[in-house]
Amino acid sequence: MFEAFLFRLGQPFCAFAEFSAKIGAFFIFQARFFPLLFSRPFRGALLLKQLEAIGANSLLVVVMTAVFTGMVMAIQLYGAFHQFGAESMMGYAIFLAIGRELGPVFTALMLISRAASAMAAELGTMRVTEQIDAIEALSVNSKAYLLTPRILATTIAAPLLIAVFDFVANVGSYLLAVELGVNKHAYMRTIVSFAHLSDFLQGCVKGVVFGYLISAIATYVGFNAKGGAKGVGIATTQAVVSASVALFLANYFLSSLFLLLDW
Repeated sequence: MFEAFLFRLGQPFCAFAEFSAKIGAFFIFQARFFPLLFSRPFRGALLLKQLEAIGANSLLVVVMTAVFTGMVMAIQLYGAFHQFGAESMMGYAIFLAIGRELGPVFTALMLISRAASAMAAELGTMRVTEQIDAIEALSVNSKAYLLTPRILATTIAAPLLIAVFDFVANVGSYLLAVELGVNKHAYMRTIVSFAHLSDFLQGCVKGVVFGYLISAIATYVGFNAKGGAKGVGIATTQAVVSASVALFLANYFLSSLFLLLDW
């Protein structure tokens, strides 16, 4: 009985130690990999291929998400602002919320669900079928060949997709707000009067960080997958869950940093 008690008592500590070891292994991997992002040869063709797969092919789902996000924001804020006769302030409130938070977070979530999961599954399949071992046998740096184009492409595509999300979501909210009876000139006047370039740039800066973070996690998990087909499935799930949690953590710390810097 006493041994069982000690076993249960020690389980949380063992789990924490195992989790810490995984986090440490990830950061060590990234520290060794990061210089490869700037080393030669520069594989432009692979980068363009990944930009198409990650950025261009995610455009439709980002646009659809943005349209309905903007319209839902207009519906919800109209009900709240209408009680105080302040419907005209909806424009700036929606612009601020989309530019600083909803745009970067929702876009990153779409990239996780569509691109990060695909990266983890693809690299995991290559690992368990020994394709990565074959690449290394040809004296090719598998990390530079497989991971660098994917991470760079996601880092570049994320802020561009966020810009598209912001534009489409604001257009969608404007059209529905006008349909609900909000004065279109007053709606636009609040944006012009109160909005700052930093409201948009914050989202783009977050996009760069989010793009690198989610692609780094997805490629790391996929690159180190093991256990056959079942292991690929587990790795894909781990990549999506880990990237999503890391996204919200990073968003909190970045928002706190911007607030501290008064930006």
